[in-house]
Amino acid sequence: MTTEIARGDVRGQGASRPSSTISSALAAQVSATSTSSVKDRMGWRRRYAMFLRWTDLGVLLAVVYGTQVFALGLDEDVARSSTWLGSGGWPYTIVSGIIVIAWMIALALNDTRSDRVIGVGAIEYKRIFDASVMLFGIIAIIAFLTRVELARSYLLLAFPVGVAVLVLERWLWRRWLGAKRSRGEYAARVLLVGTGESVERTARELRRHVGAGYKVVGACVSSRPGESKSLDGVPLYDGLDDVVPTMASVGADTVVITSADRLGPTRVKDISWALEAGSQHLVLAPSITDVAGPRIHTRPVSGLPLMHVETPRFTPGQRFVKRMLDLCGSLLLALLALPVMLVLALAVATTSPGPVMYRQTRIGRHGRRFRMYKFRSMVVDAEKQVESLLDMQDMGNAVLFKMKDDPRVTSVGRFMRRFSLDELPQLFNVIGGSMSLVGPRPPLPTEVEQYADHVHRRFLVKPGITGLWQVSGRSSLSWDDTVRLDLAYVENWSLMSDAVIMFKTARAVIAPDGTSA
Repeated sequence: MTTEIARGDVRGQGASRPSSTISSALAAQVSATSTSSVKDRMGWRRRYAMFLRWTDLGVLLAVVYGTQVFALGLDEDVARSSTWLGSGGWPYTIVSGIIVIAWMIALALNDTRSDRVIGVGAIEYKRIFDASVMLFGIIAIIAFLTRVELARSYLLLAFPVGVAVLVLERWLWRRWLGAKRSRGEYAARVLLVGTGESVERTARELRRHVGAGYKVVGACVSSRPGESKSLDGVPLYDGLDDVVPTMASVGADTVVITSADRLGPTRVKDISWALEAGSQHLVLAPSITDVAGPRIHTRPVSGLPLMHVETPRFTPGQRFVKRMLDLCGSLLLALLALPVMLVLALAVATTSPGPVMYRQTRIGRHGRRFRMYKFRSMVVDAEKQVESLLDMQDMGNAVLFKMKDDPRVTSVGRFMRRFSLDELPQLFNVIGGSMSLVGPRPPLPTEVEQYADHVHRRFLVKPGITGLWQVSGRSSLSWDDTVRLDLAYVENWSLMSDAVIMFKTARAVIAPDGTSA
């Protein structure tokens, strides 16, 4: 989680700086030597925004005019007689063109193509939705005040279809952008600045989330570990006094300050003043992690940007909405999956001795125990064999036992686990109220005994069939990462986050790469 701060033009700020700051001459020299290369690298932002503009336009033309034809037909008389503005008549062909232009303007004004929101997160989609709601709200108000009669079917179709297709278009662009960024293209070139520990932590997180578009090319640290020339694969450069020249030498266009303890506010301002406005960026990475944007509010007080972080709240209204969604969703999914579950039950019963269902005690909300149901995917005495297999563990982590080729798993069980079909009976846990569709992983009592105190915060919500842990690597995650993801979900729960996780889960089931938990 990063917070970008404003930059001033070095030429306009030089006269007011103290003598200890970077001189205007130095900034100008660095700017002169790096401007052309930086502009070349910055071109991807403009190029990508242009791609979005043209495809947005194509989508809106197709949707709006397609809706016009679908709702009103091709009869020119009908298309003209339905809309009269004042004393003159405008055919719907012109009205549709005005709506397309206004929609494009709304998307631009709401900054939906900014490099700060593209690629990751839900902000890009939210801005598209907000811009569309604003546009159609204004259209409704204007039509009411001017007594213009527009076909309701036309507007009621154009709005939801337009939003849906715009979101789909942006999602497809994200897939393309993610592929580019996995090869180091279409990404900001980052120079990290701070202590060795903070630099290493930030570099690890940015490397893990390649889709965010930050490629670390170097780091300036307050003190090197010995004579090392790199830290976790990141090239190191001496001291914190030569940040801007180092940017030029490594070809960075973004400075990420991971820790300001050794810099101080004056030095941070010096760095921001020396950056080229519009082409180079300064980003502050606070020490707090896994806090979602809606809980963060910046309030400037006398030039001091105070960051307010709200404590997580779980109101009765939120719990009621989540429960209703869980109940309706699980009932629908259970009905749709019933034929599949009957076939799987028959396959389990006929291919290996033992019960069809596997019942296991897990820990749920507020630490209460409950029975979790799954299709049996292992031999009957699987739990008794765990101790003899501990030395063979090649997945999981210090708390969770996992094996890639677990000999206890049956042939049918291996198929079910590949597509997470063994977890379908947990829909009945959701219907019964002991689980949720989305939530933290339901732990075993033996795992809870090893929990540190802060990990118990995961019991503030019900465990889920799926969650951040399932769509972020599952068996390949370390224990610390598993806990971090579960707590991040608990701290930042929202309906939008549940929808995103469900979508990613469906994609993971279609293209599986892990094993069941």
